[in-house]
Amino acid sequence: MKILIVDDSEKWVKYHESAVREIFENKVTIETANSAKQGVERLLTSIDEPFDFILTDMQMEPDFLPLYAGEWFIKQIKFFNEYKNSKIIIISAASNIKQIAQNYGTEYIPKYMCSDINSYCNKLLKI
Repeated sequence: MKILIVDDSEKWVKYHESAVREIFENKVTIETANSAKQGVERLLTSIDEPFDFILTDMQMEPDFLPLYAGEWFIKQIKFFNEYKNSKIIIISAASNIKQIAQNYGTEYIPKYMCSDINSYCNKLLKI
């Protein structure tokens, strides 16, 4: 299992990484990126072995307004045929997260659900 975590908060990256390792009992390869732009770099360097799951925040660098950086990132993912089977999961505090997920055909977890690691892990497992 190969997973990419994209979030500009180091705290959240570590949280997601810890939860993912717990879920998959450390039988997972995890790469991280601290911005949407860096996320695209990770996609390109892993094109021959695409990520199975991509977890992304929405609100990162402001370069893509009026889109969230995470929306821009998801649009970039959709350009690559190699990532057509990758599961994209938005994990964000954005108030319109459900609508964004529906617009791009992705899954989502509101960050407020992340305060309880058990609920968070159960939600990820269902996805």
